[in-house]
Amino acid sequence: MLNHIRPALTLLLAMTALTGLAYPLAITGIARAMFPAEANGSLVERNGATIGSSLIGQNFSTDRYFWPRPSATGPDAYNASASSGSNLGTTSIKLRDRVAADVEKLKTSGMGAPVPADAVMTSGSGLDPEISVDYAGAQITRIATVRDLPRQAVADLVSQHVKKRDLGFIGEPRVNVLEINLALDQLQ
Repeated sequence: MLNHIRPALTLLLAMTALTGLAYPLAITGIARAMFPAEANGSLVERNGATIGSSLIGQNFSTDRYFWPRPSATGPDAYNASASSGSNLGTTSIKLRDRVAADVEKLKTSGMGAPVPADAVMTSGSGLDPEISVDYAGAQITRIATVRDLPRQAVADLVSQHVKKRDLGFIGEPRVNVLEINLALDQLQ
């Protein structure tokens, strides 16, 4: 019986070492060598301190900044340890009431109609770092007014930070909220 178990255990240990240790370490090493920023979380630094990641959304809520899309990560918005969607369907009264309240809040902040969908709908992860060009454009007047900047200067900043479709046809043009807010601070 030992003659049957020994090869099985040897193969189990060898495959565990190969697929559980060697392969992940090799892929991590290759990723760090070829894409160092991405492999380390696409961290964004300012004055030597890490202030966020360009891949994970943050909650900017003051009128001085571009607002991200709503987060569905539980009671704490943009909590990366609780990444999830809301799981509320189109017939949910809770979802309808939240969206209506968000639309009303945006209209009172000076955003005109129509309100872009990503301004009131959460993403699948609840951590989306980007907004649509329409949503960024709808916030220009509010930010220019609060910061006492020319509207055209803020509009130009949005134009400079539009990311094109990946490979020219995947996804939609978008604006990274953290990156444009950092550029906005540099503008002043």
